[in-house]
Amino acid sequence: MAAKNGKRDIILKVNDLKMHFPLRQGMLQRRVGTIKAVDGVSFELGEQEVMGLVGESGCGKTTVGRALLRLYDPTGGEVLFHRSDGDWVDVAKISQREMKDLRKEMRMIFQDPFSSLNPRLTVKDLIAEPLVIHKAASGEAITERVAELMEAVGLKPAYMGRYPHEFSGGQRQRIGVARTLALNPRLIVADEPVSALDVSVQAQVLNLLQTLKDELRLTFIFISHDLSVVEHICDKIAVMYVGKLVELAPTDELLRNPKHPYTEALVSAVPPADPLIKMERIILEGDVPSPANPPSGCVFHPRCLYAKDICQEEAPPLVNVAPDHVARCHFADELDLQGVVDVAE
Repeated sequence: MAAKNGKRDIILKVNDLKMHFPLRQGMLQRRVGTIKAVDGVSFELGEQEVMGLVGESGCGKTTVGRALLRLYDPTGGEVLFHRSDGDWVDVAKISQREMKDLRKEMRMIFQDPFSSLNPRLTVKDLIAEPLVIHKAASGEAITERVAELMEAVGLKPAYMGRYPHEFSGGQRQRIGVARTLALNPRLIVADEPVSALDVSVQAQVLNLLQTLKDELRLTFIFISHDLSVVEHICDKIAVMYVGKLVELAPTDELLRNPKHPYTEALVSAVPPADPLIKMERIILEGDVPSPANPPSGCVFHPRCLYAKDICQEEAPPLVNVAPDHVARCHFADELDLQGVVDVAE
């Protein structure tokens, strides 16, 4: 479990972030609707904090990460980033020229280590690419920096002349991590960085990220669909469903004491540390609704075991249910939901 520190300086403030895409049909591609992939997400992130962003496929996690880094231009809201020079900047509003300079401090680790690396480039060229684009080094200094980065992620610098296809999936992801670290970023969005890897390799990459976070004083947003992965590396967890944030709390608190029925279902899938402990697995009926046509009221009500009439009619607000713990449920204060019995400290 990630260590809990005292009050941290805030590095990122996200206020009412929206990312809507037009839905088009026909030969003339007329707009017939809107896909609300992200619909009003807000949170704060402290320096050297790791926040997990979890939920089923299609809930908007990756879209949030890409919007934060302006790989997508947000439809609305604020993404306030505290730069290393002390100034606050709204990532959602600045020009692409200003954004290029900011990308030194905000980087991304992509999900697929096989498609995110150009097969025509050597490892040296792949890792050095950010240094060349931002003119951060040249000549022999590039070679020295690449060697340093490869050693930092557990790869031999002697391999820098090889191509991606000569490495395993875990090694490719390490190459991607090295490339992400090239410009000494302060905030990293890791988009399911271990989901494409075998379980044993997942543990190696997670341990690597934890070590780098401690040594380089990094701040992470860790996107995953698997709570059992994020519980070991994250200080707090945000749960998303159909483009909305439905619960946010410190990791231990969220796993032990979930306040949203959707979180309860996700937590029930986390294997207990003690094999003798039997937890009741909650199987949700149906699929995640389309963000192009979300349900009325609470977006989770068609699959919720505790839904009542008000859930179909009114969308619940995000309310405080405990210190640093918010949930989007009409009955968050009333429900007695099942959490994990034991959380590794």
